[in-house]
Amino acid sequence: MTSTAWLHAPDLMAVLAQADLEVEGRLSGASNATLRCRADVDGRPLHVVVKPVAGERPLWDFPQWTLTRRELAAYELSEALGWHLIPPTVWRDDGPGGAGMCQLWIDEDLDASMVGVVPHGATPEGWRTVLEAEDGDGRPVLLVHADTDSLRRLAVLDILANNADRKGGHVLTDGEGRVWGIDHGVTFAVEDKLRTVLWGWIGEEIPADVIGDVDRLHDLLTSTYDPVDRWLAEDEREALRDRVRHVLDRPVLPEPAGHWPAIPWPVF
Repeated sequence: MTSTAWLHAPDLMAVLAQADLEVEGRLSGASNATLRCRADVDGRPLHVVVKPVAGERPLWDFPQWTLTRRELAAYELSEALGWHLIPPTVWRDDGPGGAGMCQLWIDEDLDASMVGVVPHGATPEGWRTVLEAEDGDGRPVLLVHADTDSLRRLAVLDILANNADRKGGHVLTDGEGRVWGIDHGVTFAVEDKLRTVLWGWIGEEIPADVIGDVDRLHDLLTSTYDPVDRWLAEDEREALRDRVRHVLDRPVLPEPAGHWPAIPWPVF
């Protein structure tokens, strides 16, 4: 897994939960306090992202002090589906800045990005066009994304989690070509808030194997499912179950609802 292939998964989760962390810096472009930290494990460096609850900026449409908890709910939802699209994430009461989430840092391969802006008429072969726009100089450009199974699963995960902020920069590709989704603080709202750059499959059927995973998730959610439910309010849990049922009843990639901006801003 990126630079941590030498760690077995259980060991990695234990390190994330227990290792002493040294703050290396703060991500200046993040909306909320986001720290890059380092742990030394058997003489090797392990980098993580830490988001303390105390560093959350209040939002008008999400309850205060809940954003980092939604990061945990999104991770556990991805794990419940068996998709492993979100970097390993744990809750720590003793993190830098206080209680909050700790997530494995992904070393991004910028040359392998799955989302991009290209000149009009230059969509890469096998990619999907999301929208037409203009750059800062008024030249026509296209917002595009790759057409891969993992990226389609990420789009379905965003539907289930009701992700209001799937920017292009929130889709990472590591050095092994694996796709990761990050930054899930504004998810699981009760009202429809889906806002994403992954609109390239509008109206297409969701593949049968993906629906099979969603069906198994539905079975998990027939009663209390603590790994996800513990991070959400009661009405948010029920809304999640409603979205799961809706996807099973109508297994089609949706179009924008029209009452909420379809594309996050900034796009990257």
